[in-house]
Amino acid sequence: MEESDKYKSIAGPAQGLFKDNGSRFIAFAYPVERVEEVKPLVDALKKEYHDARHHCFAYRIGHTGATFRANDDGEPSGSAGRPILGQIDSFGLSDILIVVVRYFGGIKLGIPGLIRAYKTSSADAIDNSVIIEKTACRMFKIEFDYLAMNAVQKVLKDMGLPQQNQEFGQTCQIETRVPLSGTQTFLERCSNIGGCYVKEIVE
Repeated sequence: MEESDKYKSIAGPAQGLFKDNGSRFIAFAYPVERVEEVKPLVDALKKEYHDARHHCFAYRIGHTGATFRANDDGEPSGSAGRPILGQIDSFGLSDILIVVVRYFGGIKLGIPGLIRAYKTSSADAIDNSVIIEKTACRMFKIEFDYLAMNAVQKVLKDMGLPQQNQEFGQTCQIETRVPLSGTQTFLERCSNIGGCYVKEIVE
């Protein structure tokens, strides 16, 4: 049985807000696809909101959501990052980062109050987002003899696959993105073409 390739994420950045006893919790949601994108976004908010007390965040990445992290940034353990991640999970999202910037209002909210604040502000940011369905893909490079061109093009056309980084000469190559649910069919059809070699590109 082939893997499911559909999952939900957000279309673009969005904001949410929660206030309690003078404290303000401003939530920023961003679509991200790689862990490397997280730090620059968090750092930019720390710079812009440098006078805020905390910049807590959580993210989940990948079509299965296997890559994730929750960060409390000095708040009591489990009171910030985990509630943020909990909202990402309750909405069933991935490829998303939520950063909550907290301005302290002078009155301590206690652990239950903090959990509610980080949870509610994160939920508000997600509510203000446009939820989209994404298709998880694997990237492949097809190398083939010129004589196999028509057969390769037929597979790509039949399966509705995009073509990029094409090179045509004595030996040819095309790169394409294949949805997970079509990977097996794609590899089987390519293996039936003489002089055709397929290699996965790990992004």
